[in-house]
Amino acid sequence: MKILITDDHKIVRQGLREILSHLPDITLIDEAENGNEAITKAACSDYDLILLDISMPDSSGLEVLQTIVKKHPEQKVLILSMHAHEQYALRALKTGAYGYLTKDTASDEHIIAIKKITTGGKYISPAIAENIAKYIGNDFTKPLHENLSEREFEIMLKIAAGKTLQDISAELFISGKTVSTYKSRLMTKMGMKKKSEIVQYCNQQGLLS
Repeated sequence: MKILITDDHKIVRQGLREILSHLPDITLIDEAENGNEAITKAACSDYDLILLDISMPDSSGLEVLQTIVKKHPEQKVLILSMHAHEQYALRALKTGAYGYLTKDTASDEHIIAIKKITTGGKYISPAIAENIAKYIGNDFTKPLHENLSEREFEIMLKIAAGKTLQDISAELFISGKTVSTYKSRLMTKMGMKKKSEIVQYCNQQGLLS
């Protein structure tokens, strides 16, 4: 079994390596420290599974997932995230992920998820699955943020978390003008005029960790 670990934090990659070492049929554990490297490696090697962090400095993990799925639809990807909110999991699954786990998940659950996905299944942790079931079962209008692109959604969350446009520009390696354009687009789609409205909305929707 060949697996690619994609995370910008070396300590996280080391921790995942330790977890994977308990699988008996591992033949290769490769690493990528950013989204562009993951896309490049996915094009050059036939991995049984890619573990992909949802938040990286150069690009959104969901954007990386979208690119990989588009170019290599047979590739299986397991999203790892800090966010336990069902909206993140739903977005990942709709984009093409085979599974979604939060980073605080116990190591044995990582093993269960990897085994299930590499044998043809899909996996979401029980707690998130329960939230998704409740979400789907409710009868209400689709939340406004579901109309946003992945980049717009990511920037909305960073704004709501108190990041300045300069902070976001530096974190995502895009120009301040580009960040401002995304901000204008998302606020238009959301029908908002002030930053405080973004903060209030994200808090109400439970989108902030």
